[in-house]
Amino acid sequence: MTESAVLPPEDVRIIRALQIAPRASFAAIAAALGMTEGAVNRRYRRLRADGAVRVAGVVNPGALGQSRWLVRLRCRPGSVVAIADALAQRDDVNWVALSAAGSEITCATQSRTREQREDLLGQRLPRTAAVIDINAFAMLRQFLGGRGHYWSALRGTLSQEEEAALGGGRPPFTESPVVAREPVRLGPEDERMLDALAADGRASLVDLATAAGLTPGRVSRRLDVLLRQRAVHVDVEIAPAALGYHARAILWLRVHPSAVKSAGRALAEEPEVAFAAATSGPWNLYAVAHCRDLDELFEFTSERVGSLAGLQSMEVSPVLRYVKQAGTRLFDDRLVEPPTARARR
Repeated sequence: MTESAVLPPEDVRIIRALQIAPRASFAAIAAALGMTEGAVNRRYRRLRADGAVRVAGVVNPGALGQSRWLVRLRCRPGSVVAIADALAQRDDVNWVALSAAGSEITCATQSRTREQREDLLGQRLPRTAAVIDINAFAMLRQFLGGRGHYWSALRGTLSQEEEAALGGGRPPFTESPVVAREPVRLGPEDERMLDALAADGRASLVDLATAAGLTPGRVSRRLDVLLRQRAVHVDVEIAPAALGYHARAILWLRVHPSAVKSAGRALAEEPEVAFAAATSGPWNLYAVAHCRDLDELFEFTSERVGSLAGLQSMEVSPVLRYVKQAGTRLFDDRLVEPPTARARR
């Protein structure tokens, strides 16, 4: 996305509608927004082709009993891009960003098995000669992000009546433990269905049934169960630059232990914050912020984040480039759909 790229208001309205009802039919979205079905269809397909938005099913490893980790890597000059690209190719790494003027990589792992996590964090990365330093932090509590989260930067784009017509009256996302005490068990049919949903979060029940080897009715019932159990959520990935957000930063906060929960909840209410979680380690609160420019980032971090009760110190690490977010690769600030998704369109 170039600095001057600005989406027209109707496109932003469609993106907001997808946030609320990511699998709603074009007819339902058109009826709610007062548009024609053909116009919604055309605009959505153009948004996908331009890399501004992507709808995908995202598996939550915490619901399957697996922990999630945030990793900071300091690398030797000239090696960062290759390491970041290698990390982005892994299925168990769903978020990769370059920061610190290109000398640091921050990534999020969501390994489906303990062996997979130990192979990455305990074997592969420490043995990589170009990695100078590695720190891994367990995610302890997620305050914002994923599982049906509405990026609040788009709040107010639609009227209350329009959101209600799309089902916007459902309960909002609430924080919860990262790892479920009673893990969900996935069968082979579930795995095949979720693979198809990852390629295209708006895939029809017929397509999902074909992939899973089940009937559309059984797929519909099983998907409803997995969504209620939070084993998967249908995510609407947005390229922030497409909405005019060109200053992105990772916030590492050290908060008094007694204030971590209240500070995390306060961050979750800020429209600039797209993700917030409590973590292990010296920085016990982590957030990702999107602002329109560096001046807005300064005002946000110094005034609102800086005034959080219990805040002891903060590191603001501007993101140089996103390589992957929520499992989707990015190139030149555009979301790049996997080959399987492109083949299904």
